[in-house]
Amino acid sequence: MNWAEFAQQMASLARDLLAQTSVDATLERITASAVELVDGCDAAGILVLHGSQVQTLAPTEQLVNDSDRLQERLREGPCFDAARTKDGERVFRIPDFTEKQPRWPAFGPQAHELGIGSMMGFLLYTDEEELGALNIYSRRPGVFTEASELAGWLLASHAAVSFSSARTHSQLEKALSTRHTIGEAMGIVMGSHRLSEDQAFDVLRRYSQENNVKLREVARLVCERGGLT
Repeated sequence: MNWAEFAQQMASLARDLLAQTSVDATLERITASAVELVDGCDAAGILVLHGSQVQTLAPTEQLVNDSDRLQERLREGPCFDAARTKDGERVFRIPDFTEKQPRWPAFGPQAHELGIGSMMGFLLYTDEEELGALNIYSRRPGVFTEASELAGWLLASHAAVSFSSARTHSQLEKALSTRHTIGEAMGIVMGSHRLSEDQAFDVLRRYSQENNVKLREVARLVCERGGLT
């Protein structure tokens, strides 16, 4: 691997990731970059755990989904471990799935049957949060080396910061949009029933609680219908 060229590619990628306009676009760029930049990588995806449920984000091929579903079903595997690690290993590498995998005895042979020859998993994390795992696959055994692992780790480091930034921006935009919608709904209720701002908010809040509907959804309905009826 030409590390000078790789460094230039990573710098370009960092700018490219920040230019993405949504969380989904950011994640898709991350996994596509893994295929482009990590020697031997045939497919990539991001695995996120929600309790015991696995979510696959931005898979570049069906192979990624199949591997994640297998790990979810078996409750074992390198990417599964990387996504749930706590102050432990943050990088996993399996060089050759034609060999026995004592750490993942059930996953190893079934992953080989899926067509996986070797794979790596990298925890995506920042100082504040853990975001899941970037998973990199090859159909050939013996492809991923220490240099591949270093390249994947560098990519994962950039990916974690970009993923976190994109998600924070999306959450802020959603919060601002919700606040605007609630404000608009309060204005409609105030005008329809001659209520004060506090009274109008209480009307929306009570409706939300009594009907088990989130406040932002109540506000959206008020805006669409021109009232609560």
